[in-house]
Amino acid sequence: NEIIELFRAGMPLRKHRCRFKSYERCFKASEAVDCLHELLGSNQNFGPEVTRDQTVKLLKKFLKNHVIEDIKGRWGKEDFEDDGHLYRFPPSSPLKSYPKKPSCGKEVIKFPDWNEPKAGPSQEHITVKSITMNSEMWYKRHSIAIGEVPACRLVFRRELTQTNTEEIWKSMTLSRLQKVLGLDSLDEVLDTKLVNSKHIIQNVYNVNKQGIVTLEDKSKELPHWILSAMKCLANWPSCSDLKQPTYSGFERDVFKTIVDYFGQMKEPLLTFHFFDIFVSVLGLLQKPGKAVEALQISCLLLPPENRKRLQLLVRMMARISLNQDLPPLSESVRTRTLMVQAFSRCILCSKDEIDLDELLAAKLVSFLMDNYQEILSVPSALKSSIEDHVVHLQRVQIKYAGTDSDATLPPPSFCHQITTGEFEYQRATGSQEPLAALLEEIVMNKEISVKDKKKKLKQFQKSYPEVYRVRFPSPEAEAMLFPEKTKQKPPILMWALKKPFQPFHRTRSFRM
Repeated sequence: NEIIELFRAGMPLRKHRCRFKSYERCFKASEAVDCLHELLGSNQNFGPEVTRDQTVKLLKKFLKNHVIEDIKGRWGKEDFEDDGHLYRFPPSSPLKSYPKKPSCGKEVIKFPDWNEPKAGPSQEHITVKSITMNSEMWYKRHSIAIGEVPACRLVFRRELTQTNTEEIWKSMTLSRLQKVLGLDSLDEVLDTKLVNSKHIIQNVYNVNKQGIVTLEDKSKELPHWILSAMKCLANWPSCSDLKQPTYSGFERDVFKTIVDYFGQMKEPLLTFHFFDIFVSVLGLLQKPGKAVEALQISCLLLPPENRKRLQLLVRMMARISLNQDLPPLSESVRTRTLMVQAFSRCILCSKDEIDLDELLAAKLVSFLMDNYQEILSVPSALKSSIEDHVVHLQRVQIKYAGTDSDATLPPPSFCHQITTGEFEYQRATGSQEPLAALLEEIVMNKEISVKDKKKKLKQFQKSYPEVYRVRFPSPEAEAMLFPEKTKQKPPILMWALKKPFQPFHRTRSFRM
């Protein structure tokens, strides 16, 4: 899109004559080659290495995709040549619409919340009050002897199943990817239903010392002879497990074997499903840090066998490009350019085979080669945040009214030495009083059912029998908490329940 816009803005348009007829606002093919070649050479995404022949090929793509048309309005074929034929721009250019940046206040993907059952309105919307804690406030906060202690309740976490954990990994990974790309939604570039959470987890944890994915299904591994060929060129000229032949051109034959193997794949390594998500990363190449993080996360979504092949292939491509001892693999093309041309299509292409895909793939593959060590490694920040979140969800906490349930309170700002007797007294009272307050909270809680309340009280009695005995010294005191219900309800109560369901009858006074 950037090149098309610059080309349309910078291409001089003037009046030309052809076969005794004048045409306004058009240009010759050779003039277009001159203009676009100069534009590509000065652009930081292409550079002076772009040849005139490559510029002609790009203009062929422009003609086929109706970026330009001949003076008679014809387009759709790659018959553009570096000659004197006349061309013009159509009224509107077919620029591809890219996802827009999010506006302020947009939320990213919301992942499943496994924290706790839904509470009532009074507990769900507790105002968070930020305070500065000192030793006195800390003591008040934790000592039941002071009457100002706020009410508290236990937050019970339910046990996470393997499915829950996988969904958390998927949701948080996609949420982070959406944030890095700066999109309102991933729906424009990715069908999230096709993302397999098991693939993400396997790509994160099943890796060897070099960071390469290890596969559980050995039948999906690369053939041994291909691995040997790739190692031969990547480690040239030192390859301990191979006896190097002496004939001239051996390295080119090995390279051709590797190209033929990857060229016969039915689907690219980045898969057809993820084509749009990888193309959207191209918009971040001006910010290399963001682009690297986006590609890191996107590559975690790949099937493990695809990720492993991508890791091995790109690493080989980068090493070959930097290897000064390796003889040239082509007489007319530089080694780095040859790597991009030979493997870009087997790494990235669309299912519809759009002609401009070659340019997009070449740009992405070049960036991959330059940053493959970071991109194809496990993002440690994302891994740590998800692991911490999973551990947090499995932790039982106490929630105080007026504070955040996840707040970590600081210790007292000072301490002083006490006697052994004082310590024993404080240990006894300090541990029992908060437990007594917690028991009273369970007893007075009217929002939980009788069945749940009996269950919690039974658990409390089993864990802290002494505290429970102080609150309920006799069976009669415990029985008063759950009075037996009368078998027959009072007539007035039955009448009150039936009254709302009776149809409305007009009285005689209303009829008059």
